Amino acid sequence: MTSVHEAEPSAPAPGHVPREPVRPSAEPMSWAMLSRALAVPLILGLVCFLPAVIAAQPGSGVRDNAYWLQLVLACYAGARLATMILSTRRRLLQGIFWMFVYIAMGVAPFAQAVIGQTPTPVVGPRGDLVTAVALVLVGCAAFDLGALLANRRPLRRRAAARFGTGPATVHRGRLRVLVLLAFAASGYYVMKVGGPAVFFTSRQEISASVAASGVVTEGSQVGPAFLKAFGTVPALLGLLFCTRRLVTSRRARRSPSTVLAWGALLVLNVIVNNPVSNARYWFLTVLVSLLFTAFPSSPAMYRSVLALGVVGALVVFPYADRFRYDGDGYRPVESSSVFEPLATKDYDQTVMFANAITWVDTRGHGYGRQLAGSALFFVPRSVWDGKPEDTGVRVGQWMGMRMTNLSSPLWAEFWVDFGAPGMAGAFALVGYAAARTDRRYARAVSRDGPGPGSVAAVAVPLLAGYAFILLRGPLLQSVGKLAVAALCLLLVTSFRERGERRPR
Repeated sequence: MTSVHEAEPSAPAPGHVPREPVRPSAEPMSWAMLSRALAVPLILGLVCFLPAVIAAQPGSGVRDNAYWLQLVLACYAGARLATMILSTRRRLLQGIFWMFVYIAMGVAPFAQAVIGQTPTPVVGPRGDLVTAVALVLVGCAAFDLGALLANRRPLRRRAAARFGTGPATVHRGRLRVLVLLAFAASGYYVMKVGGPAVFFTSRQEISASVAASGVVTEGSQVGPAFLKAFGTVPALLGLLFCTRRLVTSRRARRSPSTVLAWGALLVLNVIVNNPVSNARYWFLTVLVSLLFTAFPSSPAMYRSVLALGVVGALVVFPYADRFRYDGDGYRPVESSSVFEPLATKDYDQTVMFANAITWVDTRGHGYGRQLAGSALFFVPRSVWDGKPEDTGVRVGQWMGMRMTNLSSPLWAEFWVDFGAPGMAGAFALVGYAAARTDRRYARAVSRDGPGPGSVAAVAVPLLAGYAFILLRGPLLQSVGKLAVAALCLLLVTSFRERGERRPR
């Protein structure tokens, strides 16, 4: 009689296909070792070194409560960003949130406090700026609390699974419809602005071409917004879905039709979604979503996006508006320090939050009116008399600014309508939703996920890239493309138990 350790294996059942043994990947182990090696210098660099270098810059800034609160916020966001980078889990939405907070609400406003310059003037008392920085800290803490509560709850199967349906997957036939819609909508967009060559001139030329196309009505920007949204978003989503199939399915890579469709969509996106004719934040959405879709299980790519994103935002982003205007209207940034552009342009989120606080003091809270205007963006003003304008535009008009295309960060949007308690509660919900979505994304791209047809594996990277636009605001300008993306996702989503299994 053989012992337990020497027992012969039982014969396989008829028709049984033996599975290959799963070999552990060396990448997680190597990245774990690399994470330990990078932990100390990364944390010191984000939390200590960079704030110290900024604090040592010459300037006329006043070192009052706003200065010290801004330093605390920069260090807090730096520590949380380092945690996201060093985490063994890929937390796309949470990582992008903390990268935005560290750059736009932490480091850049701290540089402004040191140098003594702001992109837009602070029209209210200094105390409103102190309140704004303190409320940003409250919102970040509420976001962390919501994420903590989400991580303590176990993930459960969706309710659809209990009724015999599967996870959200892409319907093949409707995906073809989306691809055809992308070519038709983008083709119409290209035709309206005068041909592909216009997309490689400047954003100013694109705006002028759209204005001359006849889709602009007096006092309304709904027509141009829908033209740009339908001309760019379906093309991007079609490319993301095809990229997902190519990187996860051998059958798709061997299919000439899939490869040709991907190549055609790539050319289409080079035309309508290039960095010359689009805003920097939108091109950032395109780049981040494409990288996260093409490398869904790569810790290296996830960490590189978060780490190099900080460097790019500080060094490249302020100079990346070269194609906003034509040659006569372009004014290059002249500075003697890498931190001066942070104080003179782009990063006006904190000071605009302070101005929004002052504006609310003169008129009271909206109690949901501004958010209702953003949610019902598609309702024309001829139907809704007194429809709210962008929060940034309203505050800019109240300030007497000639250029009212100003930011309104998510903190300001919540504060304007609901005050401090509502803002804290809203950010707790945002943190909870972000953490739950990150966990569902990790399940979607795992071996047990739906495979090449997973909708979450494309939708979450797109949302992560678009989070920059949502966090910067104003919301009324942000929800148009997001709504078009949601319609496209609804078009291709199916919950039936069908689709291609991931090859082993």
